[in-house]
Amino acid sequence: MTRIIVKEIIFDTWNKEHIKKHGVTEEEVKETGGNLIYHKRTYKGRYLLTGRAGRRLISLVLIRQGEGKYYLITARDASQKERRKVYEKESKKQNS
Repeated sequence: MTRIIVKEIIFDTWNKEHIKKHGVTEEEVKETGGNLIYHKRTYKGRYLLTGRAGRRLISLVLIRQGEGKYYLITARDASQKERRKVYEKESKKQNS
């Protein structure tokens, strides 16, 4: 699996307001971008990334804008399926 390194997340008025509706802060998005555990490519060239912000598991949907730069589409609490993927990946890491 290709490794994704997020150096910068691009915010604008629209996505700041959108993530606020999901109860996620800009700081949590930045923290999640630095603590990625699971990612996959989705439709239209988007990426679904799941990581930790403190004890919270957050999923980000991003579009690549350049080397390490991503535009934020949305951020929300990870779904049950996404949390399961993270727990599986973390348990494999602990067992190896």
